[in-house]
Amino acid sequence: MDIAEVLINTSRLTPRNAALVFARSGIPIFPCVRDGKRPLTSAGFNDASSDIDQVSAWWSRWPTANIGMPTGSASGVDVVDIDVAHAISGFDAFERASAAGLVDGDLARVRTPSGGMHVYFPASAARPQRCWQAAAAHVDFRGNGGYVVVPPSTLLRENGRVSYRLVTLSSGGSKPVDAVALRTLIDPHATRPAARPVTVGAPEPTRLAQWVARLQEGERNSGLFWAACRLTEAGFAPAAVEAALAPAAQSAGLPEVEITATIRSANRRASDGHPGRPEAQWRDRTPPASRRGDGQCMA
Repeated sequence: MDIAEVLINTSRLTPRNAALVFARSGIPIFPCVRDGKRPLTSAGFNDASSDIDQVSAWWSRWPTANIGMPTGSASGVDVVDIDVAHAISGFDAFERASAAGLVDGDLARVRTPSGGMHVYFPASAARPQRCWQAAAAHVDFRGNGGYVVVPPSTLLRENGRVSYRLVTLSSGGSKPVDAVALRTLIDPHATRPAARPVTVGAPEPTRLAQWVARLQEGERNSGLFWAACRLTEAGFAPAAVEAALAPAAQSAGLPEVEITATIRSANRRASDGHPGRPEAQWRDRTPPASRRGDGQCMA
């Protein structure tokens, strides 16, 4: 089943049964807190899996957990997130994009508990697209490096528990959205995120910290995870990694508990995957800017 069929077939299921439908369809997922968006696993969307045994174990442990789905290459789905905050929303910006023909070809539309919308598009395998946020336009793009919470998950609102729910399916052909063109239209003054720093020898903590501090919402977790992996692989102790990167991550807007969990997860992932002499392995690594992925330690 593709994502549209999965959304139809899970609309009336319990979270556990819905999670199993996603997994059986080959769509990787991971558990989030009940009525919330925070991942319950240590590496968040980097832990996403479509393995039936793993998914069953997660939802046996947390039967009411919400369902998170990584966006972009991992799931084959990109999402345009239209936000609603009080009297302000991103629907006007989305309508302008629609009039310009930039958001044709969606797969499905999901109403979010805030009254906003998640518009699902097929991700381009040949041209992965990274997450970005257009705060002034109240529209976010979720591609590589991000995730969304999917139906039948719920959030607590002022009026009680509200579900994510499928509202429309595309009746025409679907096609990837051009995220660059969309952002150019709705947020023409946006600054382009800094490319990952390329280091020939061992990584320099100050440079990585400066890069982490400039990360924007939607790429902060994966960027911090990637930078922490690089330092761990180069032989830096966990305390040194945290001392180098935690202040920068705080200045980028990440909460302390999230920073600590992300750095610890990166330390475990990098240490498990790189036995022996990490310094030599760093020098042999492909420059980070040329790699594809969502902040994973392994190429």
